Amino acid sequence: MPHKMTLTGSATGPLREYDRYVAFDMREKGSPSAPKGLKKSTFISYTVFVAKKAFNKTGLTKKSIMHEKILIQGEPTLDIPIDECPGEIGIICFQITVLPSKNDKEANEPKDKKEVKQEVSAPSEVQKNSEYTKQEEKQDPVSQPVAKEEKKEAETVQSESKETPIQEKKAAPKQKQLPTQPKGIQDVVSFDEIIVPEAFLKTRPNPEKTQKVIDFVKRTGYLDEPLTIEKGSKILKDGYRRYIVAKTVKMEKVPVIYEYQK
Repeated sequence: MPHKMTLTGSATGPLREYDRYVAFDMREKGSPSAPKGLKKSTFISYTVFVAKKAFNKTGLTKKSIMHEKILIQGEPTLDIPIDECPGEIGIICFQITVLPSKNDKEANEPKDKKEVKQEVSAPSEVQKNSEYTKQEEKQDPVSQPVAKEEKKEAETVQSESKETPIQEKKAAPKQKQLPTQPKGIQDVVSFDEIIVPEAFLKTRPNPEKTQKVIDFVKRTGYLDEPLTIEKGSKILKDGYRRYIVAKTVKMEKVPVIYEYQK
């Protein structure tokens, strides 16, 4: 019985041409695990000899044979000279087949699956369209009263928008007294215009009470009570503590009440 061998893989060397045949090298791994007590098998290099007619039928070229995965079925030989057979074992090829790659399999399989899915999905899309048209037909008689209600709501919104400016104009004159000023003020004057007598400058207000007024101003934005100044001369008559607070927080204008000259 002749020895038969099967190899799968790609060529590991360039294609060599002779008169009636071509030759190329292949390499195969050994088994990943060997029986207990035996050493693992190693790589074995092969030189494959293929008749030119059989090789030309495969459509392989010198470049593609290095990338395509091929199946070789043949018999081993040891009678070929080393110059023509650099591999450890020579193989006389009886059959050579180009194996399909993974990309080719994936490209062919989804086509059939997609065609089946499209055939199945086509009726569902028709059903969806028919259901959608039925829903539109059901909604048609209801759409008219809904449109009327939307028009009414739009008219009410427009009427409210027209009425709001009038109400704001009427409410505006009522706000005569500013909410950011203490009660009982008569006027608001510039802080720099107020003149402080020497008698006040010699005194020092209670720090705790002064701090309370500062906290009040930071919290509310205005003094708790207005300053008392003389009408005309704008000399400070009362409220020196609040004057110091206004200076501390850097108020540009302060609320005042007037004390007329006697």
